[in-house]
Amino acid sequence: MTEAARSGGDDDQEWLEGLAWAHGLVSPDPAERAAALDRHARARLEVEAAHARLHEGPFPRLRFEARMRAYHRACGRCFPGALWSGSTYAHGGISTWPRLPLALLFLEWEARHPQEWTEHAKAWGTKQALIRALAATDHDRHLRARLLDLVDLAVQRTYRCKDREYVRVARAVDGDELRDRLHRAQRSGNPAAQRHAGYVLWLLDRPEIPNTRHVWCTWLSGTLT
Repeated sequence: MTEAARSGGDDDQEWLEGLAWAHGLVSPDPAERAAALDRHARARLEVEAAHARLHEGPFPRLRFEARMRAYHRACGRCFPGALWSGSTYAHGGISTWPRLPLALLFLEWEARHPQEWTEHAKAWGTKQALIRALAATDHDRHLRARLLDLVDLAVQRTYRCKDREYVRVARAVDGDELRDRLHRAQRSGNPAAQRHAGYVLWLLDRPEIPNTRHVWCTWLSGTLT
């Protein structure tokens, strides 16, 4: 982990406490979720305003550093900036990253409320990077349970950008519970879930086969066994 990452870690607890409201974005209570969404939207407006101030005035260079700090602070109060405004994780070390709860929240929000996420926090590259890091790290019981839920949610819906990355997670947490969930999805009345679950199960039994678009399309055609 870099020196910048270590120094940023001092601010992690403060950021986590300041963003406690963000867990309302996935709340089952519609009123709580609406309040969190409104707060997030206001935070994004603050980001836009801070960015606009970067080059204001007749001598913007004299104030640029202070304005850039203000811009980064604003970014850290909403997604996706809250994930990258402080400490970062070393490769394979996301399981010990203080901001892991925010990373899981970011992915759960996208999984449960994709349209809201797309409108207010769309960041496909961040989604991909987080999923890959989560697949490559150690998985304690709590993290494993959260990842099983994320795979389940992804399987149940129509494909979205970077959802294919969840196959990495499925392979990393493969086991009876995951396969039971996938078999239930296969037996459901949801055509997308049946198709996605069947594909993931097929790949779990064939770890040597890469999860590429070509393999997916060929599997759909029924020419792979």
